[in-house]
Amino acid sequence: MIIDYIENSSRYETIHPSFKIAFDYLKQTNKEALDGLTDEKAGVKMFAYKGEGKSKIKSLETFECHDKNIDIQFCISGNEGFLWKPRPKCISPNGDYNVEKDVRFFYDKPDTYFELQANQFVIFFPEDVHAPMISENDLDKIVVKILI
Repeated sequence: MIIDYIENSSRYETIHPSFKIAFDYLKQTNKEALDGLTDEKAGVKMFAYKGEGKSKIKSLETFECHDKNIDIQFCISGNEGFLWKPRPKCISPNGDYNVEKDVRFFYDKPDTYFELQANQFVIFFPEDVHAPMISENDLDKIVVKILI
């Protein structure tokens, strides 16, 4: 897992060939234009959540990880809380792996809680089990899925 501000994203662009493309998109002024954006060549998909009220309070409903994608989650405004635990420490699966949605859920309790502020991002690799969208307020964020 990596947490940083978008202005420092160049530090991470060499980790994966599509990271620079994703960060260049996230630096755009018109964030709403990124909703549903797919760059097939780069294996990048973006989804925007603009004040949709889908936030939850420290919930384990979506304590999840992915096998085929890296998540970059970017906070546009406000703040967003996350729960986290390393995947090797998760031993209680919540159902089977969903191949179509590339998601695996767990019942395990998290090790860490943290918050992103506006213009911060977090990168979740397949070994990072996480529960996003923890807030008492509606969230403005973008999720980037990068195919491994």
